[in-house]
Amino acid sequence: MITANDLIALVQNYNPKTDTDLITRAYDYGARMHDGQTRHSGEPYFTHPIAVAAILTEQQLDDATIVTALLHDTVEDTRSTFSEVESEFSTEIAELVDGVTKLTNLQLSSTETKQAENFRKLFMAMSKDLRVILVKLADRLHNMRTIKAMRPDKQQQKARETMDIYAPLAGRMGMQWMREELEDLSFRVLNTEARNSIIRRFITLQRETGDVIRKITTDMEAELDRAGIDAEVMGRAKKPHSIWRKMEAKKIGFSRLSDIYGFRILLNREEDCYAALGAVHRRWSAVPGRFKDYISQPKSNGYRSIHTTVSGRDGKRVEIQIRTREMHEVAEAGVAAHWSYRDGVPAENPFAVDPAKWIASLSERFDSADDHDEFLEHVKMEMYADQVFCFTPKGEVVKLPRGATPLDFAYMIHTRIGDSCVGAKVDGIRVPLWTRLRNGQSVDVMTAEGQRPQATWIDIVATGRAKAAIRRSLREENRERFIKLGRELIRVAFDHVGKRPTEKALKIAAKQLSIENGQEILARIGAAELTAREVIATLYPELARKTGEEIDVARAVVGLKPSQTFRRAACCQPVPGERIVGISYRGKGVIIHAIDCDVLAELEEDSDRWVDLHWQEGRHPAAHNVSIDITIANDSGVLGRICTLLGEQGANISDLVFIDRKPDFYRLIVDADLRDIGHLHAVMLALEADSDVSSLNRHRNLERKP
Repeated sequence: MITANDLIALVQNYNPKTDTDLITRAYDYGARMHDGQTRHSGEPYFTHPIAVAAILTEQQLDDATIVTALLHDTVEDTRSTFSEVESEFSTEIAELVDGVTKLTNLQLSSTETKQAENFRKLFMAMSKDLRVILVKLADRLHNMRTIKAMRPDKQQQKARETMDIYAPLAGRMGMQWMREELEDLSFRVLNTEARNSIIRRFITLQRETGDVIRKITTDMEAELDRAGIDAEVMGRAKKPHSIWRKMEAKKIGFSRLSDIYGFRILLNREEDCYAALGAVHRRWSAVPGRFKDYISQPKSNGYRSIHTTVSGRDGKRVEIQIRTREMHEVAEAGVAAHWSYRDGVPAENPFAVDPAKWIASLSERFDSADDHDEFLEHVKMEMYADQVFCFTPKGEVVKLPRGATPLDFAYMIHTRIGDSCVGAKVDGIRVPLWTRLRNGQSVDVMTAEGQRPQATWIDIVATGRAKAAIRRSLREENRERFIKLGRELIRVAFDHVGKRPTEKALKIAAKQLSIENGQEILARIGAAELTAREVIATLYPELARKTGEEIDVARAVVGLKPSQTFRRAACCQPVPGERIVGISYRGKGVIIHAIDCDVLAELEEDSDRWVDLHWQEGRHPAAHNVSIDITIANDSGVLGRICTLLGEQGANISDLVFIDRKPDFYRLIVDADLRDIGHLHAVMLALEADSDVSSLNRHRNLERKP
């Protein structure tokens, strides 16, 4: 285990003026708080915070961030409190630790609505102090490096979450080395055989061709030396996941993949970068369409570099990045370069971006999202976006994500331009609106008065900004029709319960549902985004529960043929209120799955077996079995209290199985009969609020397939 002196030595390598007393006190405090705790591997738990701190020293971060790494799990996992950390260290460090604790508690891979809300919280935490996410990324990196000690199902869950969220976030922040390592560690878990296959082929290739990297590096150094350019050349083979992604994208095998090596040329001055580019292109043929100049058009995270691909030895393609050493520091640290230290003072790198401005540029488009789905769509597009630079006819630069179209370009200039777009010219040639734009192209948008967005545009555009603007315009265009329809639907529904939908009632319902006003409620009902029953349930919850007969379980699903029978899939256990799809089986009728069930991915090719279904609207009986995975403290009375809580929520326990017994905790699967998704959420909330419940999840068993 790294000692306090070892850690201090790592910090002093780049910051000789570090506060050694502060780091020593934090080390001792963390060791004391975590004393007696162990990791899944059996190691002392404190080895993890120390390793996280060591990872952050590689990025040459300030003392506060290093101390936060040492303490990042204390408030969550020990008897330590925010106030104690604040008094022992500082308000700054206490707030950083608190920020990391809140991020740790976000379940970013949960259902879409909750995932969107958690992403909002993630970006709020980032906007307060970006160092919080730097500690969290280092925390996730060490967890992925040591993931083998976890259960296989937890490995899969963590790897998927890392691949979907943390790796792209690291890349978006400019920390490409961390993104690559996180992706590769996740790839090792998610597709072990594919990764091993690529490694085996690499070994075979090296045996056949020798040390290609050394040969090409020597060639480049000689060429640059002849041109009188002082440069450092570095080469490496790409990570297995990066190669796999290229193979998947291009639909080709390993043997046909040529650009599997990457090289960097580091120089002293910006003008040397262009001189080096000229020397490389004079010696080797440039591959058309594979040139990007991020020096003249830097990325929002401060990244600057020239990218080019050339045909090297034996016709093999070679990717080359050309940049100065200062640019390289930012390319390695990304946004974290703002906090980097050198010789005891913050490193003044002219290319490091202001984190506040970067997070503002990343999140500025999220505010326009009207609902959870749109917000989530915006976030994921921003996270994964690889930029394309295009020009207006006046020569102004417009940044767009890869895959963007002239319509995206139009909406990026102004919503009014996008709404009235009737066509576009790219490099002077008229093109369809669905054309994918490439780097360096000039785009001229043609508009016409009276033109309105079309519904088909949603599938054409690639940016969240354009999608949100189109949806908003379509809603406004149909608003009057939806309001009229919604008024009639809600009148009938209110008549059914003996009430009148007055303006005052609608105003109160709008406030309860966090909707702008009563007119918007009517519009959403008319657009099938909200049901009249939900409005009644909001205003008169007791009346909504008591009125109407319970729906027959045998007729709970709409969309089946008269002769078809159905049953719920055991793997995902869908309940009323969830989006569902049916899969027909010979001799078994129709099995209904939740729309997010992983089993459906295996059946994508059998579209003729899919049946469009939805649940009956109304009051369902508590007859839908759901499994809940719960870990509780092993204390007297806890299990009885949990059973009582379930009973108080009107949930009948149909089965209870202990799957793990430890001296301090029990883990069990509880099967409960519930009415619908709202009932499930109420049960989960009641259980989660109990202080003796340490973890709670809806249990999905993919081994129980139809």
